Amino acid sequence: MKEGKINLAEALKKYFGFDKFKGDQEAIIKNLLAGKDTFVLMPTGGGKSLCYQLPSLLMDGVAIVISPLIALMKNQVDVISNLSEHAGTAHYLNSSLNKSAIDQVKADIRAGITKLLYVAPESLTKEDNVEFLKTVKISFYAIDEAHCISEWGHDFRPEYRRIRPLVNEIGQAPIIALTATATDKVRTDIKKNLGIVDATEFKSSFNRPNLYYEVRSKTKDVDKDIIRFIKQHPGKSGIIYCLSRKKVEELAEILRANDIKALPYHAGLDSGTRTQTQDDFLMQEIDVIVATIAFGMGIDKPDVRFVIHYDIPKSLEGYYQETGRAGRDGREGICLAFYSYKDLQKLDKFMEGKPVAEQDIGRQLLSETAAYAETSICRRKMLLHYFGELYNEDNCHNCDNCLHPKTKIEAQDELKLTLSVILQLKENFRADYIIDFIMGKETEEIIAHRHQDHELFGAGEDGDSKVWNPVVRQALIDGYLTKEVENYGLLKLTAEGKRFLKNPHPFMIVKDREFGDEDDVMPEHDGMTSALDPTLSAMLRDLRKRVSKRMERPPYVIFQDVSIEQMATDYPVTLEELKNIQGVGEGKVKQPYAKEFVDLIKRYCDENDIVRQADLRVRTVAKKSLLKVKIIQSIDRQIALDDIATAQNIGFDELLDEVEAIVYSGTKLNIDYFLEEVIDDDRLDEIYDYFAESETDKLDDAIRELGGDEDEIRLVRIKFISDMAN
Repeated sequence: MKEGKINLAEALKKYFGFDKFKGDQEAIIKNLLAGKDTFVLMPTGGGKSLCYQLPSLLMDGVAIVISPLIALMKNQVDVISNLSEHAGTAHYLNSSLNKSAIDQVKADIRAGITKLLYVAPESLTKEDNVEFLKTVKISFYAIDEAHCISEWGHDFRPEYRRIRPLVNEIGQAPIIALTATATDKVRTDIKKNLGIVDATEFKSSFNRPNLYYEVRSKTKDVDKDIIRFIKQHPGKSGIIYCLSRKKVEELAEILRANDIKALPYHAGLDSGTRTQTQDDFLMQEIDVIVATIAFGMGIDKPDVRFVIHYDIPKSLEGYYQETGRAGRDGREGICLAFYSYKDLQKLDKFMEGKPVAEQDIGRQLLSETAAYAETSICRRKMLLHYFGELYNEDNCHNCDNCLHPKTKIEAQDELKLTLSVILQLKENFRADYIIDFIMGKETEEIIAHRHQDHELFGAGEDGDSKVWNPVVRQALIDGYLTKEVENYGLLKLTAEGKRFLKNPHPFMIVKDREFGDEDDVMPEHDGMTSALDPTLSAMLRDLRKRVSKRMERPPYVIFQDVSIEQMATDYPVTLEELKNIQGVGEGKVKQPYAKEFVDLIKRYCDENDIVRQADLRVRTVAKKSLLKVKIIQSIDRQIALDDIATAQNIGFDELLDEVEAIVYSGTKLNIDYFLEEVIDDDRLDEIYDYFAESETDKLDDAIRELGGDEDEIRLVRIKFISDMAN
């Protein structure tokens, strides 16, 4: 089918129910329809999937989509199947299918029903699949998550390097490669390996205007703050990222204790549990996933309304990708990060023992994250600058620093001094070295370079120490300085910086924010949009959930949030009126469930029944009790006590403290299985008899009387208390 004969706007409305394309989508699709190789760099949430889904429905043959994730394949096949009158319009081919399912997929492809075939790279290499695909007309190849091809990418997969030879074997067709990775090195590597060096390249902005960015001080009440925030956004989907598996489990349990539907997700859980948790999240059986960074890639869920970072991430790239999972439908997305200097020190300590070069890179990335957290300038401007994109607005109106701006101060003299020092030191040092030099700190590194004797050493020591980081940061953003990230982050003057030294002019900065104040209050963030009629919106969401359960598909596949909210605003009571709702096309209106929605709206309009919402309640949970529950469960399963201590990341003494507290509080514990392994029967009887006859359970008295190992005595005392007192 020739591109000129296709009205893309009509096709978009017909198949997807949207009135207009986002960003470069239309140009990308036209390029592919014209048979040209295409390279797409588009941030998370930019609408990459539609760039190959829509052309596949318009072109002759079947499009092969190579994707690394089984969960994502299943998710996207559900979406396409729901848009089409034919159940077999989209299929996937991977290791999760049995022989009869594979035969059905092949039959639908032969019959010309299937337009999109999702394939894992491992499945594509299988000889019988290659032989089958040789007999099929391929419309094009789409390589999703294309950064997996590059050894410089953050998720390199060797099997992706075999894609080009397989394409040559199966049959030539245009290639579209899609990724969210920003570096030039990765882009070049992808195009070279796929043999598409002359591909038309589309690079979208990294700006996500709908995302609200905020960094808050991490105080001892951080759990309460998170509970309060989630309660203020009832029924909304969210992800909370923690760095450790232990914290993931703890926080999920605390949320559940506060009537929040939450589950943990990390690589330590078995694959069945992880898959079920992911499905529950997509199907809105749970509202919140508490996860390590093992969760996220492949989650094509458009209605995640908030992403919270319990711990500050190790890099800004990781932070950007994780926050990018919020508001992928272009609606509200709240991105909160909790930050404390202690967390930064902890992450820095984790790097000890790694190769020096790796430590150096890790600390550079960490310093960028710290700079983002502590800055008082526009967070959007700073993020985009990190990815090499200029943001010219003075106020984005959608981050904490722009909504609550601090007073700017004049720093012309400070910038002059900073630029002069960088030049004097031959542009051969990083920001932290330059600042230490200006402030007159005789660090080991400065002494090693003998710079303590330099005439400019300590030239800024009498000024405010809090201005130097913002000066360097603002100078980078304003283009006076550049940072060679791949060369240890060395600072260099730009032509603009050299002009400033010759002809100085006003230079305004905002001092960095200080973190760690216990009174750092967590302000409420109002949603960007809300339904005109919240009661009807809730009823429609409830119906959507029932339909999704019945059809075994995620709720947003039935209707997206934007459609539900517009229904609760415009009250469509006929199928014809429903077609005017954003995100509702002819395919949706033909679905049997469409009538259920208009019938509900009509009944609601007739009855006009208003229901009040429940008051907000926040409860806290003692964290120690969570540890006790885990210990009791582990002992019930007869896990060795030293293994329990290791699993809970505590010392053996600390474990015994907890176990003693449990039995003393009245809970019976049977640790006989462990005592049999570590204590001789006669010795056990001797200690047990001592406590049976003693008037005190004091440990010091027992050690004086019995001698020997303290842990032995404590263990038998635990058995005694459990047996006799409980």
